[in-house]
Amino acid sequence: MPTMKTKIKEYRAKFNMKQDTLAELVDVRRETIIRIEKGQYNPSLKVAMDIAKVFGVPVEELFSFEEEE
Repeated sequence: MPTMKTKIKEYRAKFNMKQDTLAELVDVRRETIIRIEKGQYNPSLKVAMDIAKVFGVPVEELFSFEEEE
């Protein structure tokens, strides 16, 4: 089963953005951002697109799936 990988944390660091700020911008709770970053939650397409829009990158830049060995 593939696992989702995300670069949200790296992009937040680039933009000097806190989790609560990102959460507010995409209208989710901070806990949701934490869980997405830890790979504990797969966001809906809308949330993924909203996050990508905040950083001005395509969704594929922030999210990918890797096959487990």
